[in-house]
Amino acid sequence: MQKGSIRVQTENIFPIIKKFLYSEHDIFIRELVSNAVDATQKLKTLSSIGEAKGELGELRIDISIDKDKKTLSIADKGIGMSAEEVDKYLNQVAFSGAEEFLEKYKGQNEASIIGHFGLGFYSSFMVSDKVEVFSKSFKEDTTGVRWECDGSPEYVLEENKKEERGTTIVMHLNDESIEFLESQRVKTVLEKFCKFLPVPIFFEDAQINNPTPAWTKKPADLTAEDYQAFYKELYPFSEPPLFWIHLNVDYPFNLTGILYFPKIKQSYEIQKDKIQLYSNQVFVTDEVKEIVPEFLMLLHGVLDSPDIPLNVSRSYLQGDPNVKKINAHITKKVADKLEEIFNSDRKSFEEKWESLGLFVKYGMMTDDKFLDKANKFFVMEDTTGKFFTREEYTLATEVLQKNKEGKQVILYTTNPVQQDAFIQQATNKGYVVVKMETLVDAAFINSLEMKWENTQFTRVDADIAENLIDKQESNESVLNKKQTEKLKSLFDKPMDGMHLTVEVKGLSEGSVPVTATRPELMRRMKDMAAVGGGMAAFYANMPDEVNLTVNGNHPIFKTILAEKEEAKQEKLVKNLADLALLSQGMLTGNHLTSFINRSVELMTEKE
Repeated sequence: MQKGSIRVQTENIFPIIKKFLYSEHDIFIRELVSNAVDATQKLKTLSSIGEAKGELGELRIDISIDKDKKTLSIADKGIGMSAEEVDKYLNQVAFSGAEEFLEKYKGQNEASIIGHFGLGFYSSFMVSDKVEVFSKSFKEDTTGVRWECDGSPEYVLEENKKEERGTTIVMHLNDESIEFLESQRVKTVLEKFCKFLPVPIFFEDAQINNPTPAWTKKPADLTAEDYQAFYKELYPFSEPPLFWIHLNVDYPFNLTGILYFPKIKQSYEIQKDKIQLYSNQVFVTDEVKEIVPEFLMLLHGVLDSPDIPLNVSRSYLQGDPNVKKINAHITKKVADKLEEIFNSDRKSFEEKWESLGLFVKYGMMTDDKFLDKANKFFVMEDTTGKFFTREEYTLATEVLQKNKEGKQVILYTTNPVQQDAFIQQATNKGYVVVKMETLVDAAFINSLEMKWENTQFTRVDADIAENLIDKQESNESVLNKKQTEKLKSLFDKPMDGMHLTVEVKGLSEGSVPVTATRPELMRRMKDMAAVGGGMAAFYANMPDEVNLTVNGNHPIFKTILAEKEEAKQEKLVKNLADLALLSQGMLTGNHLTSFINRSVELMTEKE
């Protein structure tokens, strides 16, 4: 029997390991199972080059609980260790056996080794009063060994009668960690971290992992059904995805994975952190914002890269040039895929636009390289259901929708039902109105006006149709100057919380008598203030700016002007103004009550 002290740089590293090495205690299962996988993969490598003799048998990892003894055990049938190797690898903290093995067998593809830090094994002491290791090397003429440590620097190393090749780690759980004697708790952790490890893992006589997930296979070997099935494996309760991108890069970095575009019907359904990051099939994290551009955080799927640098606990990403390269590569692959679908099957692309639009718009706002590519496949749907690229919209509206400054005016609606009257007026003039109905569109429009030259977005209800495109055209009404001034004075009355501007125009007799509109710039500022953007408090407290456009050619005004009682004139005019405000959703509270009472009065008044 050999006794001694663990050879470490500090007097006692174990309290540090227990408290600070890992952010979550359940990670010890990931680390120990990963080590078991490493040991199994090493054996496969040595067997393939003739250094390990004999039959390998069934290579698997078994996890078991003994509630009576308060132990959790992890057993593999991998490479195993001799007494000398146990002394070398377990008694010298942070000396990485995996790194030494990789250096020796560099170039052997089978050596897919996870551990890089040599500290994974010691995570077992976060949950244990005592840890035992039983091991037997694959080498001939070696005996089994048993190592024991109680979390102090003191250890015991002795011969053991273990007959089967491999290593079993037995953790005698401490009182704070008895939760890991519950099978459901262990199963949950295994399914989180070990679901796709490349060696079969068994717990309670059932295999809990898929050792050959779709992303580890060649795209040519997978069908659409395979991709759909894997998505179901990742997200059992989700609708089928729109499509997917299979990543397979080996230079200048290693990256594999599958990214799926999920169906998103409404922008409030957006869920981030659905992409899982793996390192050689070991789950690391679902916080991948350094690797994946922010606008693609809406995607679902898996990324796997041994080249992404991780800290000692493998829990957080560290800054590295490879991360930036991977980020740029993913952006390019997504843009290329979208362009490919747009070019090859535009109808299908347009059918998926309700969901795709969110990704594309986020990307165009936040990534200029993506914006350059997206200009080719970004589409806008008009109120008749027709789709336009930016170039197509420009061609279709070049004559009618250029203002006096030569800017292309893109007319849009945020609510086709509520803004229907304005849409009809605009389309009657030959204008094309596109839909911008999602939560991101307000920010998107502001962003594009800065990035697209000579382009201006104007909401269809920002003014009457005749004024939407500023061409300095005048519309004289049939009223004389005196009648016009009288009409204007009747409308131009103060209103609490609102700054009214009245304009009398000569529109067609069929147009509504009065139209209420909110100027585009001020409305945008108020909208931003409502969600706390920019100078929120300043704009939120400002009165609403409202333009009242009075159609002097409407026959109703001849009747009103002929009315002898000014009080009745004022009531009729006030009702017309309130109807216009009501249609814009701007008549509320006591103003709405007054309108109702006044309407009843007018209907019951005797001639």
